[in-house]
Amino acid sequence: MNTPRPYRPTPMITGALAVHAGAVAALAVSPATWPWAAAGVVASHAALTAAGLWPRSTLLGHNWLTLPESAERSIAITIDDGPDPEVTPRMLDLLDRHAARATFFCIGERVQRHPEIVEQIIARGHAVENHSQRHRHHFSLSGPGALRREIEVAQNTIGEIVGVTPRFFRAPAGLRNPFLEPVLCALGLQLASWTRRGFDTRERNAKVIADRLTRGLAARDILLLHDGHPARDATGEPVSLEALDIVLRKIADEGLRCVTLREVIT
Repeated sequence: MNTPRPYRPTPMITGALAVHAGAVAALAVSPATWPWAAAGVVASHAALTAAGLWPRSTLLGHNWLTLPESAERSIAITIDDGPDPEVTPRMLDLLDRHAARATFFCIGERVQRHPEIVEQIIARGHAVENHSQRHRHHFSLSGPGALRREIEVAQNTIGEIVGVTPRFFRAPAGLRNPFLEPVLCALGLQLASWTRRGFDTRERNAKVIADRLTRGLAARDILLLHDGHPARDATGEPVSLEALDIVLRKIADEGLRCVTLREVIT
């Protein structure tokens, strides 16, 4: 079990709380101020919603967008939405050929269906992290209790099957709300987004995906690909496989090495 970490509200969160408190105080003194009080509350909610719709935002809490400064000459390849019985084993073979390690953000239900694949991920030196139990698209609309249940069930699922407790969490589609950070703190998890993503669930050209991921490639980047639900090229092949091969060759050419997120956590 992970050690809980302290929750520290961001300035945006404390500002929103102050707006709500101010609105209540204003209404207590003068009920006629309700239009202004309501406008302030609505504006604060709109700002919080916008921050939650921006996956790379740090306005709602700590969020890994790059590796820490100590991770010199390192890159993190992160792979979402698996395990997939067709794609994941082929990705593992590809990573082996390049002597590269990756971080797989797995969905709990898929881990339950394909435990042997997750065991292979661990056996080959990669990391398995938490991508929620069901990957529901309305995840970011959930309250604190529902968020905790969804994340904690995935923690238990992964921990029981592979014997390794996740240290990182990635929200479905990267979308979240202000309740997520306190839940992650209580569970001892770190939120991880990315530096760049290739949109490989929509784009059918592997070279375009690889170019998005490697344009401006630098040490400490966190790159996002998918083994679950990748788009297919004209021949029916998952585009994420060719894209990953191109990316790994570029990383090697730049003299960088691939590490898992948990290797560099402090």
